[in-house]
Amino acid sequence: MPSDTPAIEFFQGVSEELSNVSLRRNKNTGLRSVLLIFESLNALNKFNSFTKGPSKNLRFSDSEGDITVQPSSVKFIFGGDEGDELRRVECRFDIEREDHWERFMRFMNRYAEANDMEYGER
Repeated sequence: MPSDTPAIEFFQGVSEELSNVSLRRNKNTGLRSVLLIFESLNALNKFNSFTKGPSKNLRFSDSEGDITVQPSSVKFIFGGDEGDELRRVECRFDIEREDHWERFMRFMNRYAEANDMEYGER
C-alpha cells in the first residue's frame, strides 16, 4: 500500500533518515550513480539487522508505490577514539534506464520536501 510519507528502508517497517545524497552521471556512458549517506541507521539501533536477517535491497516508498534497488556497495565508516563509533553509512547504486531515473527523482523530490532538504550543486 503506497504511503503518503516518503520512506527509505533497509528493513521493512524501519524508516531511515537520509543525511545527504550525491547524484552523478558518467559523461561517456550516461550511467547515473546515486550515493546515499546516512549518519546512523535505525535498523542497527533497534537491532533489526540481527533479528530480521540481512537485507540485500533498499526500498523507497511514497504515494506512487515502492521502488526496490540492490545497492552495488554499502560501506560502514567507523571512527572515534576506539574506532568503533559508526560515523556514517554510504550506500551506492546505479540507474541505467531513463524511466527508472525519472521515478527515482520524483521520489527524491517528495522525500526532500517532507524532510526539509534542499538541492544544491557543487
